[in-house]
Amino acid sequence: MSLAIPEVKLHDGLTLPVIGLGTYKLKGNEGVNAINNAIDTGYRLIDTAYNYENEGTVGKAIQRTAVPREELRITSKLPGRYHSYDQAIRTIQESLYRGNLDYYDLYLIHWPNPKQDIYVEAWQALIDAKKWGLIRSIGVCNFLPEHMERLEKETGIKPSINQIELHPFFNQEQQRIWHEEKNIQTESWSPLARASEVLQNETIRSIADDHNKTISQVILRWHYQLGAISIPKSSSPERQLENISIFDFSLSDTEMGRIAELTRPNGRINDQDPATYEEF
Repeated sequence: MSLAIPEVKLHDGLTLPVIGLGTYKLKGNEGVNAINNAIDTGYRLIDTAYNYENEGTVGKAIQRTAVPREELRITSKLPGRYHSYDQAIRTIQESLYRGNLDYYDLYLIHWPNPKQDIYVEAWQALIDAKKWGLIRSIGVCNFLPEHMERLEKETGIKPSINQIELHPFFNQEQQRIWHEEKNIQTESWSPLARASEVLQNETIRSIADDHNKTISQVILRWHYQLGAISIPKSSSPERQLENISIFDFSLSDTEMGRIAELTRPNGRINDQDPATYEEF
């Protein structure tokens, strides 16, 4: 069974499905099988990163699938230790070699690492890699508005997408509003809050019961109605199918509001504040 997933268009013209597969910790043949099953189920957006150490796993799954490469959207990310221009260029090339790919559809700077303060160099490397055909679209992860404003001011190019921590306990309302004003697509990492406390939440459970859906489905539908792309991770065929079976119901404004009320000022899972957090 393969389900069709709606798409959104980025400001540079690239289209992306509104739900993709997160691949953190999916490695080896088990990871390849999980990714292949997701593709067979209907997933077309696959999210990896240099630091996940599984770009090769993703690449092998792409080799094994019957789905044409041009129908897939593959994302990877530049780690903080390689923000200098020359290192960034080499790392992008290495990412391609690891995945045995000719190009990435989307390549992101994983964190701004403001103490290092060389993320503009990294951004220039992504801009050039896109000019050379190594990347189709360029964006960022975990960047605050001031970081993205600086990128555009100093290079003339703004990100197509910003992948941020976003879940019912940390809904990033102001950041999402800013993205919308700037025509930068919001993408949610850990959309289910790593399936911890949120899956036991009674508010979401009652909404799920009213729709005869699971808590995960209600949360992913919430992301969709917020206008955010979500990338839930699962190696389970049943859960993979469940996660994209969200387009046959909708949440009311009241239900969206009830979920919005769950957000917390300190809702980050690991207290990773982009204003100070350093990722290498």
